[in-house]
Amino acid sequence: MDSFSSPSSGSPSKFSADELMDQLKLQLAQAYAEEFLETVRGKCFDKCITKPGSSLSGSESSCISRCVERYIEATGIIGRALFNQR
Repeated sequence: MDSFSSPSSGSPSKFSADELMDQLKLQLAQAYAEEFLETVRGKCFDKCITKPGSSLSGSESSCISRCVERYIEATGIIGRALFNQR
């Protein structure tokens, strides 16, 4: 018997389907967060860090902060536009 079958019928149970859906949602959220962070890291690093070193200068730190804030804001605007078009 696999983990998605109920003991008596051999077909998926309601609880298992809900549990599976929750797990898929969690995995999608984690994948989205990882992709988001990787994109922000790449774009903001390329834009703001002109001379990589052991620490950030004040201007690099400010640039990174502004870049991340703008990227988060832009992503929110796009998300709201996409989900409100129904």
